[in-house]
Amino acid sequence: MSKPRNYQSEAIIIKKTKLGEADRILTLYTPHLGKIQAVAKGVRRPRSKLAGHLELLTHSQVSFARGRNLDTITGSQTINSFLPLKSDLQLTSYALYTTELVNQFTADHIENHPLFQLLLDTMHRLCQGSDNELVLRYFELQLLNQVGYRPQLHQCVSCRSRLEPTTNSFCPSAGGMLCPSCRQSQPLTYPLSVNGLKVLRLLQNSDYYTASRLRLTPELSRELEGVMRDYTRYLLEREVKSATWLDTLSRFAPNPNI
Repeated sequence: MSKPRNYQSEAIIIKKTKLGEADRILTLYTPHLGKIQAVAKGVRRPRSKLAGHLELLTHSQVSFARGRNLDTITGSQTINSFLPLKSDLQLTSYALYTTELVNQFTADHIENHPLFQLLLDTMHRLCQGSDNELVLRYFELQLLNQVGYRPQLHQCVSCRSRLEPTTNSFCPSAGGMLCPSCRQSQPLTYPLSVNGLKVLRLLQNSDYYTASRLRLTPELSRELEGVMRDYTRYLLEREVKSATWLDTLSRFAPNPNI
């Protein structure tokens, strides 16, 4: 049975690429179709009626017409424009970081409704002005759960022994933690404090309501960011562009302690 020529889906716009003089290819993440790409014709013209509904980081209801190679967007209506994410450079960078990870860790046309919901919830949380570093760490660990790269945080990935409450090490290439004895055999490992490991376990295994009660010190926040950044870089075999932008913004951000 052939698919209908026209269809609709809600979607989050996660990437856009210029095409010709007035068009764009959009990458959209949807609840039931997974990641899809489609052409938005004329969307770069000043009078385009679609443009406002197809901005990056927008949650929209989108209408499509099937094409031979790429489908075409025929209509769109905004569900949530997430204006706070677009009016604050720091929030923009956080949100673009989440959409880049979703784009990099997923293949086209593979449904993953929990991942769509995670991305949508994360964008809402970033708009609410909560602890954004905690929001990102929770997002990273839950994303890894969804795409099949859940790190082993409860036992040594080498000798399988339970981890003692001491400074163990995270090893990206092994996909999890190493005890002090096994760490010697791995060249690239990252020490992880007892509290750092506790927080990662909580973020990995809890709902967000429980996780949001955590209060991270700046030192602990930096430690967790470093571990997660190194793991995602190893898995993707490349730098995450938006993470580099995040670092640049952090360097120029005003110091609240001054």
